[in-house]
Amino acid sequence: MSTVFPEAAPADLATRLGSVRAGISDAARAAGRDPADITTIVVTKFHPLALIEELYALGVRNVGENRHQEAQAKAAELVDLDLVWHFVGQVQGKKARQVRAYADVIHSVDRASLVTALGSDESNIDCFIQVNLTDDAARGGVGPLDLPALVDKVLATPGLRLLGLMAVAPISVSEGPEEPRRAFARVRELSAQIRLQAPAATALSMGMSQDYAAAVLEGATHLRIGTAITGNRPVLG
Repeated sequence: MSTVFPEAAPADLATRLGSVRAGISDAARAAGRDPADITTIVVTKFHPLALIEELYALGVRNVGENRHQEAQAKAAELVDLDLVWHFVGQVQGKKARQVRAYADVIHSVDRASLVTALGSDESNIDCFIQVNLTDDAARGGVGPLDLPALVDKVLATPGLRLLGLMAVAPISVSEGPEEPRRAFARVRELSAQIRLQAPAATALSMGMSQDYAAAVLEGATHLRIGTAITGNRPVLG
């Protein structure tokens, strides 16, 4: 006679958030770092406003979105909350002015034309330059060889404050398989190089749900974590 065990109930939002925070603290201690120096951005793409409000009640202040229309609407609805909005997706040049109107930080600056579109004589916005770690030009990000010129472009453009570099570890064979920590080490090396041009650009936006521990070990200052905290995205009917 077989025994049927009930399925474990899915962890709730507070439990998932606590688990990720504990994982970040463990990785930070392993790297000899202070967990307080690491910003966790909860990516809330496709999730409802209620989830962001619940995250806020749990102490989350940094949220990320990667679709302009959705991000714009959420930021407008939640304007009364003191949230820091991070735009982590690709920015269309024609939407650049609209994105900078609600975003506090843009993580995906990857071409000179976008830098020009984001420039402003009226206000400053924080940004990261996204680096492409693959040979696929269709993926977002500037190639390492073209990085110095883009850094110079950002530094020369009014209204932009360069925080550092952003990258996504390659995830498929076609992109060039690479252990996440090794990929993040490459970004750390590139960061050291660009600091010769931009000494203040010390931040590293890298690490997601599946590889944030490796990113912390290689110096990540900003983690972009979605499903490990929010759970699976709602199925849209």
